Amino acid sequence: MSAKFELTQLPNKPLWFEPGQLRERLDGAVQADVVIIGAGYTGLWTAYYLLKSDPSLRVVLLEKHQVGFGASGRNGGWASAIFPISLSRVAEMYSHQAALNLQAAMNQTVDEIGRVLALEHVDADFAKQGFLSLARSAPQLDRVKAAVEASKRFGLPDQWQALEGAQARDRLGAEGALGALYTEHCALIHPGKLVRGLAQLVERMGAKIYEHSEVTAHTPGHVQTAQGAVRAEYTVRATEAFTSQQPGYSRFVIPLYSLVLATEPLPRDLLAKLNLDHRLAFNDMRHLRVYGQVTAEGRLVFGGRGAPYQWGSRISEQSDLMDSTHQKIHETLLEFFPALADAQITHRWGGALGVSRDWCPTVSMDRKTRFAWAGNYVGDGVATSNLAGRVLRNLILEQDEDINALPFVNHHSPNWEPEPLRWLGVNGGLAAASLSDMEERITKRPSRTAMLLEKLTGAH
Repeated sequence: MSAKFELTQLPNKPLWFEPGQLRERLDGAVQADVVIIGAGYTGLWTAYYLLKSDPSLRVVLLEKHQVGFGASGRNGGWASAIFPISLSRVAEMYSHQAALNLQAAMNQTVDEIGRVLALEHVDADFAKQGFLSLARSAPQLDRVKAAVEASKRFGLPDQWQALEGAQARDRLGAEGALGALYTEHCALIHPGKLVRGLAQLVERMGAKIYEHSEVTAHTPGHVQTAQGAVRAEYTVRATEAFTSQQPGYSRFVIPLYSLVLATEPLPRDLLAKLNLDHRLAFNDMRHLRVYGQVTAEGRLVFGGRGAPYQWGSRISEQSDLMDSTHQKIHETLLEFFPALADAQITHRWGGALGVSRDWCPTVSMDRKTRFAWAGNYVGDGVATSNLAGRVLRNLILEQDEDINALPFVNHHSPNWEPEPLRWLGVNGGLAAASLSDMEERITKRPSRTAMLLEKLTGAH
């Protein structure tokens, strides 16, 4: 049986999923101080910080499926200090100092996650060893040098470090490494253990989580499900890409799919031979993003973008499995590590991430209606959701803290275009990113297409 055939026969089963406790559905009416729509990272971190500040609060979380069903249980396990748009774009939109403050807060957030997990005895395989982005071509090596110089000029001389080829290969035994970009501000986690651990933690603190309780409508102070309702002083929407499925929000955010593979546990001697016997997040400097890590049990988890945007912002289980994209991800994994040609792929899955029109996340609150929301993390939400949860706590409890003034607080992105412009634009951008990588392989020079794409989106 061919490796391709075996791969395409795998079901949609994220490595991180485990049968968990069964939680009741909301039946009837309940009262709360805060009701949170969505029991992923954003909702759970918000509940945690609210209850940590005021244990008397009545906090209710409503989840359409089960805890960790969405991006919180499907991501690649990076808790990084990367913000989806470049600091230079943040400075253009707000100010240079605002951008510096944002990066400092993102750096601190990685440590905050580790602090809370240690304090609350939540085992999520947290390991902070940093992030390595390899340069595997001359244009990618140019981007390494440019990133370090740009960071120094911006006022962040220690954010990134350039590594020579030998240094990069000592850190990671991938083929063709000419150099690398390194930052210490990244940790790896087990996404499933984190989301389930947070859920159990907030329940011990007094929160109530209802699963299989899809929200059908909400107005100020009132949230309706198919079988019940919650009346609360404050409402928080924490639905990330699934916001696009709610009436009135189809152009607020779009779902883009990221797809992932996981190998069988690899022999320790093989991991050592490939310099993979660590918990270092890694990728390379290509434009169509890929990402990897080795789990605590020695599996290589490797994922990437490239799955097409679905017409009308559709989210479906069928979109989690794209045979051609999963196959390309596997081919890229073997480009990095040819010695893994015989390693069995045991899991494949996908999931939707939320993207706003200007690629910028938000944490916002309407004080008049007492309705708050956060999300649009563009795939960088493992850490950003923690920061968002702290800001939401401050906005709800009216606590004054420096992070309340960060530039993504009360940021309002423009709406996406209606169809068919949205479908054409988003899939055109994905094609352009892939074309940019092909252009660089052929010309051996930085892609002009990629430069234009970055100017248009602000993403990096």
